Amino acid sequence: MTAPHAVAVLALGCAIGLSGLPSPAAAQVAETPDWTVPRTEYGHPDIQGRWSNGFVTPLQRPAGRGPTLTREEVAQAEQRASNFLENSFEPLDPDRPAPEATTNPGAYDLFYVEPGERVAVVNGEPRSSLVTRPANGRLPELTEEGKRRRAEQAAFGRQFGEHDHPELLPLPERCLVPVGPRTGPPMIGAAYNNNYYIVQTADHVAILTEQYRSARIIRLGDGPRLPDHIRPWHGDSRGHWEGDTLVVETTNLHPQQHDVQQSMFAHELDRRPGNQVSEKVTVTERFTRVDENTLLYDFTVDDPVIYTEPWGGEIPMWRQNEQMYEYACHEANYGMFNILRGARYQERQAAETGGQEP
Repeated sequence: MTAPHAVAVLALGCAIGLSGLPSPAAAQVAETPDWTVPRTEYGHPDIQGRWSNGFVTPLQRPAGRGPTLTREEVAQAEQRASNFLENSFEPLDPDRPAPEATTNPGAYDLFYVEPGERVAVVNGEPRSSLVTRPANGRLPELTEEGKRRRAEQAAFGRQFGEHDHPELLPLPERCLVPVGPRTGPPMIGAAYNNNYYIVQTADHVAILTEQYRSARIIRLGDGPRLPDHIRPWHGDSRGHWEGDTLVVETTNLHPQQHDVQQSMFAHELDRRPGNQVSEKVTVTERFTRVDENTLLYDFTVDDPVIYTEPWGGEIPMWRQNEQMYEYACHEANYGMFNILRGARYQERQAAETGGQEP
């Protein structure tokens, strides 16, 4: 995410606050009379299909807020969001001057940003945050080891300029793999591509994310876990059914994976950087079909190395009727090429002038 893009997203988050509309069925979780959970041909609850978890509800509860919003608060926030988006979509002046050479013009405008348009409503309650555990709706404090690791990571990054050389390019920028929470676990919406396609077989569940076309393969039933030294992206997920709920436990997460870094409302709005997960992290997810158009997603992150206590929350995923787009990330992605090309230019300049290489 470029700096101007982050500023635009931050402004969107501040303008929205906790906007949304609690009335759409797609955003709610409530019992539907005379509705029964459909079953697959294997007898399991059917959670298949295309789902979205895009909401304007922030990950963490803003200071001074209770756990739920009043109708008046929702209406006011929704109006602010509507006004902000309407103003943002105004045509640009074709005669405007070029930006200053020292200014990063960014890569996106709000046309490409789609975090969601409604508040997450669970059991009829418009939630003020996606996190509900701890009870204050905030991420818990870091352990001393968690603080040390974050400081170490920050100190390493301060040695270099942003994207100074190829080794510093983050994997998402290279269109390789998302290391934030959208694909998960846990699966937390961000600025765009908050869409998922779930497919079930007798002994597996696959979850395809629209961004990067990343797929999580969840094995059902008992079986051996991966050895500790094998840590794939998105970890080693094992699932089982508890009644109508799919329970998934994931371990062996990759050491470079983050828990909330790319969640724009968690990371940008309150300026709290994400944390790389530790070797001890376990993520537990629960998928429960509650009506024809809603899949309740409950998650818990237990990382005793990084956090002083487990944390988690609830996100109602709503059914998508549209197809998922091809994620053509590599198309016109010349970042790596241009960094290498620029370095070779600097080397030629140094050679021609007798100076030292940069």
